[in-house]
Amino acid sequence: MANQHLTDDCLFCKIIRGEIPSCKIAETDKSYCFLDINPLSEGHALVIPKFHAEFLHQVPDDILADMLPLAKKVALASGLDASQYNILQNNGPLAHQVVKHVHFHIIPKPDAKQGLQIGWPQQVISQDDLKTTLGRIKEKL
Repeated sequence: MANQHLTDDCLFCKIIRGEIPSCKIAETDKSYCFLDINPLSEGHALVIPKFHAEFLHQVPDDILADMLPLAKKVALASGLDASQYNILQNNGPLAHQVVKHVHFHIIPKPDAKQGLQIGWPQQVISQDDLKTTLGRIKEKL
């Protein structure tokens, strides 16, 4: 069972074990979903695996396969009056991950002022550079 791979000092592992209270929305054998205590908008929720891993690539595929259907259901329910939403997942401090336990944010976007506010600093890149990058990625697959 996924609960056997939790750590003693992780905030989210403590929430899964019930040592820290949460506003639980739903859970499965492999995933846990609760309201964020510092929401960007009403209904902002987190979906976490019942398996301690800091990075997405460390979570077993069967647990990831359980998390996204739960995220989808919660996205439709947590939006309340918002039909639009962001699903965000960060890996590492440079990517703005604060809690070192994989988690998906489900952030309802009821209007332009609430919810996730992001910039998208696009880079201009040549087709040759894209092809070089593509080759490097395919070599590692």
